[in-house]
Amino acid sequence: MRAILIAAALLTTTAPAALAQQAAVPAVATAAPAPANAFERDRQSILAQAGQYRVHFDMRENVSFNADYDPLEEKLSGGSEIVRVVYDHGDRISLQHILVMEHEGQSIVVKHWRQDWVYQPQTVLTYAGPNQWTLTPVPADQRTGAWSQTVWQTDDSPRYGGVGHWTYDNGLSVWTSNATWRPLARRDAVRNPIYDRYLGTNRHALTPAGWVHIQDNVKMSGRNGGEPVAIVQEDVINTYDRSTNFSTKAGDDYWAKTQGFWAAIRDAWDAAIAAGNGVHVAEVGDTGSVTGIPLMTLADKVSSGELTEAAAIAQGRTIIAQATAR
Repeated sequence: MRAILIAAALLTTTAPAALAQQAAVPAVATAAPAPANAFERDRQSILAQAGQYRVHFDMRENVSFNADYDPLEEKLSGGSEIVRVVYDHGDRISLQHILVMEHEGQSIVVKHWRQDWVYQPQTVLTYAGPNQWTLTPVPADQRTGAWSQTVWQTDDSPRYGGVGHWTYDNGLSVWTSNATWRPLARRDAVRNPIYDRYLGTNRHALTPAGWVHIQDNVKMSGRNGGEPVAIVQEDVINTYDRSTNFSTKAGDDYWAKTQGFWAAIRDAWDAAIAAGNGVHVAEVGDTGSVTGIPLMTLADKVSSGELTEAAAIAQGRTIIAQATAR
């Protein structure tokens, strides 16, 4: 897991001046046919997030709702990331994010988060509190024309899900979710703060240079056993600017070697979720979930040729089965 640790360090230590020097490729106007209908327009907006990017992460706590809590200072970081289409089944689209970094002349690749989109979903996987995710029905009146977005962690264990609509008003192509519960991000979980979950709203908006992911998070504490209490509000703005200033080869090579393994791991998670109408898996501060290091290590061994894909899949299924057993 050395690659994960190095990449994490790079992501959290990039200075603002360095970020300003990362040149993005200007958007090039191209003549494209107009989408045939609203559904296809939405699909193209989702697929437009695939590509090669310099990413700037801007996180700041703004307003405290607790007299004894002082908001954290703004945190800036950044990195190089590719976003690849895992599958496009029309009404179901999956996008995989992969960090591609350079450190002391060595390429560092880390499989990052994944976003799955489903048109007019019957259910969405939502965070239900510490270590628990639940398949939540989407009411019929909220499904029409809507897309769910489910976000998965580096090892394809669940993170959060929400439902919203793409809109195209005032020159903006933007998807906005409902407010959803979320587990702590690693940046917070490793500090053992007084809050233990977020109530967040997502926006994904296309920009001339790429796209932007905007989060409005209210950090909450549910440790008193009653209704969660608001501690502080946070804005997160993750900007994806198209760039050809780095090589994607290491990331694409990793994905070519491991995508079969990860497809089987996704299927194993889906089976566990379907069997339990949700899933219980222990959260771990620095890796997201208890399955993080074991599954990521198996993928590294497949990539390096140390382990066959079939052997890694068998071990991965066992890891998931044991982690989700109740």
